[in-house]
Amino acid sequence: MPIPFIDLQAQRARLGQPLEDAILKVVRSGAYVMGPEIGQFEAALGAFGDAPFVLSCGSGTEALQLPLMAWGVGPGDAVFCPSFTFAATAEVMPLVGASPVFVDILPQTYNLDPVALDAAIEAVKAQGKLTPRAVIAVDLFGQPADYPAISAVAKKHGLKLISDSAQGFGCTLDGQHPIHWADVTTTSFFPAKPLGCYGDGGAVLCKDARLHDLLVSLRVHGQAVKSDLEGKTFDHDPKYLNLRIGMNSRMDTIQAAVLLQKLTIFADEIGARNRVADRYAAGLSDVVRTPKVIDGGVSVWAQYTIETDDRDGLAAHLKGQDIPTAVYYPIPIHRQDVYSVYPAPGGLPVTDAKAKVVMSLPMHPYLSEEDQDKVIAAIRAYVKRNA
Repeated sequence: MPIPFIDLQAQRARLGQPLEDAILKVVRSGAYVMGPEIGQFEAALGAFGDAPFVLSCGSGTEALQLPLMAWGVGPGDAVFCPSFTFAATAEVMPLVGASPVFVDILPQTYNLDPVALDAAIEAVKAQGKLTPRAVIAVDLFGQPADYPAISAVAKKHGLKLISDSAQGFGCTLDGQHPIHWADVTTTSFFPAKPLGCYGDGGAVLCKDARLHDLLVSLRVHGQAVKSDLEGKTFDHDPKYLNLRIGMNSRMDTIQAAVLLQKLTIFADEIGARNRVADRYAAGLSDVVRTPKVIDGGVSVWAQYTIETDDRDGLAAHLKGQDIPTAVYYPIPIHRQDVYSVYPAPGGLPVTDAKAKVVMSLPMHPYLSEEDQDKVIAAIRAYVKRNA
């Protein structure tokens, strides 16, 4: 049998009947949208991620877009982000009328380079065509970006900071979650994420009560929220009093029920992912370039990504042995035609170089030692044969 790249069924089997009961409870309740499990999950996620305010929403993409809308980011504004990430990170800027500005990454961690970020902001300011407003740092492949340094740059220039933790929710740096430094942390619950639901979903974690209030409004078509109604009388459902332009970004109640169950084993799964990563490093570090985690960082290992100059050959060899691999991201965002019109001050040489050599291996908490040993042995055999 082929080795699964991600084994969601093993996790489902572990969760067992309580998961199925939770789903059936929602089905029987009829509260399919914004049911009680939504609030329960938001509270549980905030407790796990050290955030006082949590807003669940329809997707990880919308989780990024909502704070930009709340801050009034729009035409003429610049938002700085890496290009070595999924398109959704940059997509939200044009969706609100702003411009992404692409910044290079650190070669060891694939995350945003603070020095390159500072230089890019200075370059945009000097050109004078765009107004810098925010930074989106990505926790790529599951590990935290260098938030102390990135936060210092953002504060120096008076910019908001978003931690795009779609791949990295649960990661920490020096014992702190990214929200410790960021204005907001966003995440995705796409099924393949370390904390994934059974459809689409996302969340925004923040520390500011007024910002959270705005996000609540924007999530449901700009509806009136409690702070809007202070001192006023409106006797109808506040969703019929629309005070700002919003969207429909509600999470389905069933997804919250699923995530509540998954959250009970999430910490244990993070530990298991790190044990898998350690075994990969022990077995492969002398034949391929294995990942390096930032000092003081704990990764949730959304992917285990190696580097090899013979990527196509190695991938074909592994495929022949029923071992799947994946390439994230073969064409960086700034090289995609639709995004090539946006600024990338100073170029992105590290991003371009890494896109040619990275390859991800099977990674999930339930990867057996037997299957992992097959992956390691197959890679070692190929590399030694072609040395």
